[in-house]
Amino acid sequence: MNQPPLDQHGESSADRRPSDDRQLFVDRHLGPTAEERAGMLELLGFDSLEALVDAVIPGKIRQRRPLALGPPQGEAETLAQLAGIARGNQVWRSFIGMGYSGCHVPAVIRRNVFENPGWYTQYTPYQAEIAQGRLEALMSFQTMVSEMTGLPLANASLLDEATAAAEAMAICRAVAGGERRRFFVAEDCHPQTVAVVETRARPLGIEVVSGPLAAAAEAAGELFGLLLQYPTTDGRIERYDELIARVSAAGARTVVACDLLALALLRPPGEFGADIAVGSSQRFGVPMGFGGPHAAFLAARREFERHLPGRIVGLSRDAEGRPAFRLARQTREQHIRREKATSNICTAQVLLAVMAGLYAVYHGPLGIQRIARRVQRLTARLAAGLERLGYAVGDGPWFDTLRIRLPRGRDAEILAAAHSRRINLRQYPDGSLGIALDETTGEADVDELLTLFSHGHPAGAGGEPAASSAADGLPPEVARSTPFLTQEVFNRYRTEHEMLRYLRRLERRDLSLTHSMIPLGSCTMKLNASAEMLPVSWPEFAALHPFAPPEQTAGYSRLFDQLERWLAEITGFARVSLQPNAGSQGELCGLLVIRAYHEDRGDGERDVCLIPTSAHGTNPASAVMAGYRVVAVACDAEGNVDLEDLRDKAASHAERLAALMLTYPSTHGVFESEVREICRVVHDHGGQVYLDGANMNAQVGLCRPGDYGADVCHLNLHKTFCIPHGGGGPGMGPICVHSHLAPFLPGHPVVPCGGERAIGPVAAAPWGSPSILPISWMYIAMMGAEGLTRASQVAILNANYMAARLAEHYPILYSGRRGLVAHEFIVDLRPFRDGAGITVDDVAKRLMDYGFHAPTMSWPVAGTMMIEPTESESRAELDRFCDAMIAIRGEITAIESGEVNGADSPLKHAPHTARALTADGWERPYGRRHAVFPAPWVEESKFWPPVARIDNAWGDRNLVCTCDPVESWAELEPAGDQRRPVAAGAGTKETSGR
Repeated sequence: MNQPPLDQHGESSADRRPSDDRQLFVDRHLGPTAEERAGMLELLGFDSLEALVDAVIPGKIRQRRPLALGPPQGEAETLAQLAGIARGNQVWRSFIGMGYSGCHVPAVIRRNVFENPGWYTQYTPYQAEIAQGRLEALMSFQTMVSEMTGLPLANASLLDEATAAAEAMAICRAVAGGERRRFFVAEDCHPQTVAVVETRARPLGIEVVSGPLAAAAEAAGELFGLLLQYPTTDGRIERYDELIARVSAAGARTVVACDLLALALLRPPGEFGADIAVGSSQRFGVPMGFGGPHAAFLAARREFERHLPGRIVGLSRDAEGRPAFRLARQTREQHIRREKATSNICTAQVLLAVMAGLYAVYHGPLGIQRIARRVQRLTARLAAGLERLGYAVGDGPWFDTLRIRLPRGRDAEILAAAHSRRINLRQYPDGSLGIALDETTGEADVDELLTLFSHGHPAGAGGEPAASSAADGLPPEVARSTPFLTQEVFNRYRTEHEMLRYLRRLERRDLSLTHSMIPLGSCTMKLNASAEMLPVSWPEFAALHPFAPPEQTAGYSRLFDQLERWLAEITGFARVSLQPNAGSQGELCGLLVIRAYHEDRGDGERDVCLIPTSAHGTNPASAVMAGYRVVAVACDAEGNVDLEDLRDKAASHAERLAALMLTYPSTHGVFESEVREICRVVHDHGGQVYLDGANMNAQVGLCRPGDYGADVCHLNLHKTFCIPHGGGGPGMGPICVHSHLAPFLPGHPVVPCGGERAIGPVAAAPWGSPSILPISWMYIAMMGAEGLTRASQVAILNANYMAARLAEHYPILYSGRRGLVAHEFIVDLRPFRDGAGITVDDVAKRLMDYGFHAPTMSWPVAGTMMIEPTESESRAELDRFCDAMIAIRGEITAIESGEVNGADSPLKHAPHTARALTADGWERPYGRRHAVFPAPWVEESKFWPPVARIDNAWGDRNLVCTCDPVESWAELEPAGDQRRPVAAGAGTKETSGR
């Protein structure tokens, strides 16, 4: 029988033909109806979306042919297709280890956090007053990490263990100063960690030296730092006290990559001299997901606080004198330092850090210790059984991992037996095999593993361990003797009823997309549809080990292939790498690919990166990390790249020009008409064009970066392609390249991938955070070519509609032809500082009383707000936000006219809490109703800010970043405070999540 051909989706066109009796998903995704769009277009003076787009996008880059993708689809049929793909994945029992472990996700956390839009649709907690629940959960995560590692300072998560180790290397280098350029990596670290550290070290001129511990001791005087694994990748529990003391005396710093669950039983790194501890919190209730997303951690001594990457959650007080959480480093995240940054981390893994912290809350110290002891006990029994069978497993003690030395050729027999039982073991190049146990391992699993090594005969795990084995337990010299997780939060919620109420209480303290629009410029907070999210929990995607054999992961391979081809078609490029697991990592990866390309051509001296002054702060930070010298390019009065300055800079650096980093549409929200000329100038002087894809939501189906001159771009799948922000992460930042750059796409030391002359990996897992890629697959498949194009058109329509409504009340800073903007625009609030004493902060806090999260603040222009409505907000929601902004403008006018005292106005006292409303006294010159119900819709569904305005300056002077008892901080006065400040100064500055 003849079969219909497969289209570019890899699906039969007959299977994908839409039926006539069901609603397409695109109709659910787009906010304004067709009738509403017509009315909005009329307000703008256009008779069609096409006419509006033609007026916004320069004709010389406008794409006229439809995307070569399939037609729009409904939810049910697309889910059925993806289920078919998922069936290509086989979920075997994996005992591979290498930093990834099976675990049980507590059902109450899975249902009420992981699968709950009230948690996964939140934005980065820059507006702390309406992010208290998530900040409290992250404080628990920080406390857990600090307690487990024995180090006093921890950040609120990083991307994965390997990149955390690389970040720690950068800290060691910054702290050490001087001329030392050698970093030692113990040879028994996880191979993916070693590879990522090497990738990150090379462009910085750092020499990575790997070898046995004795070599580190001998070279101590030449090192600025060293990295140790604890336990080692093959399971040994080393005593590092003497080595660390020696290298510390020589002036080097020590990083220990450690296992959180093991630290429930083992001495914490802080107790044996480590300066920094890094690792992954994955086994604390987060699925393996074929490699991610998982929250990494980094803990350090207090002296490193000014060098920590990412974010730290701190405790401050609000205007009512009550405790309130906030980002302690909000004013000086690394990338705000631009080319002086030592890290480009922006997006973290907040949702996964929340889950890991709540896992500790759920189990408490006794539960965590119980799980750890069970794993260690089973490992000891397995070791004893293997030794009885005559196998060499080395000297203990062990925690969860064994390396079994085998006679020549014996490994193939055992692996075949394991295959027949759907079991994965770790294979070493020398023929030895590794076994790693975890929370999901039972007695029957140990018996079955022993059977594999006894020629198929039942071997059992009973009997006493041999003399050389570790007994059931750990010797005192390596065993933990200090308590951990002693705070109330980890010892209170022992019943599910109490845990559920705790989770709901935290959720109610956060504003998310379940409440209202979050119109953040450059962050594209759009609909994350339930149909897109459902597959993330499917075991076929969630339960796979990242190093499972390829014959078990055919479904993922098919999904990767389709998604890469779709993204290549959308962007106009030849190849795609899905490895970068954040937008910032996509930037770094793209620049490293460009660097490798120049070096391959004999142009290794090209080290200048041109960056417009309007660029994302991550751009110059990424450039420096990639080994480039940053040269700023001016922007003109309209926010466009100054072409003359670009020509001058390109010409003056022609011999060393490597790249230009360009954001398009511009950071100011405008399609620059000369983008082709910008790219031509760079190419004429030997450089490559890197396009920051943060604003791709205005381009899909309308223009393609690969067509108008870019050589490489990254995409924020957590923006344009519907992966939710998760409160600040997870993210994905794949890069798309033309064919001349394809050979250099990143590879991996464990699983073959990337180009023929691949750069090293930029993430721990070969495909970054694969388990969230089904979200973007679902979005593209359901929208199809027509729906994706329409989404971009409506995003542009919504932005211009809001700009037109607000232009009568606020100055709109930049616009293109005919006074139009792209998908976002900038409202200028600076005039109100002088005229009324009102700042951008005041407007942001007052918006909370109206039930809204503020737009992006003070970026790219200080004192402004950048608004992006996206395509998935309805006209009614757009109007509500505009009405709120117009009402606030009225309050400002009342101050300007002298009718209201600005210092005692609603704007200065915002946000207003229920506590303030219900207080016995009300001494403010405006009424309570006006304070908390300033618009009709607020009365229908009020989101109550749980705290009043937070004192950021006080929190910076009094750093509290773990769950200390309230009495230890509440009465602190700055003059008598013994804690060192995290940052000087106050105020807020937001940047887009990368």
